[in-house]
Amino acid sequence: MPDPHDPRHNAAWQAARQWRERARQTRTGGPLDGLKLLLTWLLFGVMMIVAMVLGLLFLLLGWAMLPILRYRLKKRMERMRAEQAEDVGTGFHYRETRYREHRSDGGSYREQRVLEGDYEIKDQEPGDGDAGKP
Repeated sequence: MPDPHDPRHNAAWQAARQWRERARQTRTGGPLDGLKLLLTWLLFGVMMIVAMVLGLLFLLLGWAMLPILRYRLKKRMERMRAEQAEDVGTGFHYRETRYREHRSDGGSYREQRVLEGDYEIKDQEPGDGDAGKP
């Protein structure tokens, strides 16, 4: 009676043995196998060299673009600082914004100035006489 715990009766063990037998049968050992292996390694080596050259090219391209990008970002930061300096220089706690309505029929625009901030409506006393005026 076979031992149920014997690893040779295991399904994985038997599948591995079948794979080994198939591998032995497919090996011919002819001169073409060595040539195929050599060509595969050469192709892999050429692909690695091409990939390394492309990577180096992109790296150098990125480094060459850094000064241009830095210059553009520097100009953008200067513009933003100038806009903030104009806002702070007014001396008010609120800022003035402009809304322009573009009219498509006449091509002209109307400019409005709106002051942003906190507004409070104060109640007027009934005895003041200026009851209807703000």
